[in-house]
Amino acid sequence: MEKLHFQFLGLTVEKISIFYGIFLIIFGIFISIVSNSNSLTSYIPTFFGIPIFAFGYLSIRYPEKKKLFMHIIVLIGLIIFLGGLDFLRSYPNFFENLWADISKLSLLISGLIFTYINIQSFIFIRKNK
Repeated sequence: MEKLHFQFLGLTVEKISIFYGIFLIIFGIFISIVSNSNSLTSYIPTFFGIPIFAFGYLSIRYPEKKKLFMHIIVLIGLIIFLGGLDFLRSYPNFFENLWADISKLSLLISGLIFTYINIQSFIFIRKNK
C-alpha cells in the first residue's frame, strides 16, 4: 500500500507544525523569563510560533486549504532560519550575550530542520501526484 502523506518520525507535517509552533511559543516565553529581558525581541520565537501553530491547526481543520496554509508555514520557517543566521554576526564573541545567542542559534537550527522537513514534504507530494 502506498503512503498518501509524507511523514517524519511518524508524524505528518501538519502535526509537526503544531508541535513546532508550541515549542517556539514556550521557548520564547522561557527565554524571556530566564533572561529577565524587558525587550519584546526576546519574544520573537513566540511571535513566530503563534502563526505556525495556528496555520498547522487550520491545515488539519480545513484540508481543502491545506496547500495554502502549508506554504505560509514553510515561508515562516524559512524566515525563522534566516533570522537565526543573525547568530553568526556575533562572531568571534559567540555567547557574549548568552540568552540572545542561545535563542538565535535555536532558531537557526530548528528553522533549518523545519524548513527541510517541509520541503521534503512538498517534494514527496509532487512526486506522488
